[in-house]
Amino acid sequence: QVQLVESGGGSVQAGGSLRLSCAASGYTYSRHCMGWFRRAPGKEREGLAIIYFGGGGADYVASVKGRFTISVDNRKNTLYLEMNSVNPEDTAMYYCATKRSCSFPPAEYEYPYWGQGTQVTVSS
Repeated sequence: QVQLVESGGGSVQAGGSLRLSCAASGYTYSRHCMGWFRRAPGKEREGLAIIYFGGGGADYVASVKGRFTISVDNRKNTLYLEMNSVNPEDTAMYYCATKRSCSFPPAEYEYPYWGQGTQVTVSS
């Protein structure tokens, strides 16, 4: 069993930056896949980026590539999402999730373990 807790959300102006964190506890393994997802108002949950818990294998969907950076500090059992050059379309609830191995693009239904989410609001 894995528990995930996101933090770091908040309000930011367009063009600004924010760093989200996801603390993992329970059973974790270097080849487990960690993913970031988001759900904007009125939209389905969207996969954004993936990385192996041991590091490596980072990949991004087109909408965030070049602006967002996924990373992991496995000494702290923590996943991060560095968000730069944000815009109002990035307003959403952001979730981290984990599953046994990585595949791309990240598909919501493949991930059995989820955090509760952290809200990001970008104002213009």
